[in-house]
Amino acid sequence: MKGALRCLPSAVAAGPIPPATENLSYSMLLPGGAYCAGLARDSIRTLVDRHGLTELTETAVLAASELVSAAYRFTPDREMVLRVRWQFDALRIVLYDQHPAHTEPDEADACRDRRSRSMWLLTAAVEAHGGDWGLAPVLTPGGGTKSWALLHR
Repeated sequence: MKGALRCLPSAVAAGPIPPATENLSYSMLLPGGAYCAGLARDSIRTLVDRHGLTELTETAVLAASELVSAAYRFTPDREMVLRVRWQFDALRIVLYDQHPAHTEPDEADACRDRRSRSMWLLTAAVEAHGGDWGLAPVLTPGGGTKSWALLHR
């Protein structure tokens, strides 16, 4: 038969891919209101539980809440992006906010120091799981901050 595709396997009915630790990878845009910390907590709780990481649930929920709350304190009512992913044997929770870039290096250092000090609860929770957290400026013209928490099993 002319034009037949001989290299394609026969069609097999594919079912839905069930949630597993290996395929935990989600991103969500949060509108930036004070209520977004609650949305982040609910979303993280559901995703982490469904993907079989229940031993990390409470710490992951706290981490997401602290990251979103800090972003709201420093950049109220601006959109933020929350990402959660299992990668390299760790749960990674990353938040991007729209905190404006500082023109003076001293201002940037002071702002970073204020935000870091406000994350004392996140520090304690993440360290209890042998994890880590951090802040970094987003290298875009408009600025922004990337804050993250890393949790191990």
